[in-house]
Amino acid sequence: MTTITSESFSATATNRDGQSGLVAGFRAFLRQFFIRAFDPYRPELHYMRGPGPAWRAKHKAVSPAVQSMLVEIRAAKAQRSPAHS
Repeated sequence: MTTITSESFSATATNRDGQSGLVAGFRAFLRQFFIRAFDPYRPELHYMRGPGPAWRAKHKAVSPAVQSMLVEIRAAKAQRSPAHS
């Protein structure tokens, strides 16, 4: 979480532009607010929140019909290739 802080200025103080400290402080606050609010770097958007699509594709639950076809395909491949001893 980001906190925005500003230094307090006395009401009679003026900055180099001739603005009162209150106005200068408010402008500094707004400037920092917009810099941080519209900063394109948002690491919280990229944190992992669990398995992603690659993991789901790899560990996808296979229906019984597909499982039986896979068993048949593997058995056929095993019959075609000689056993490695």
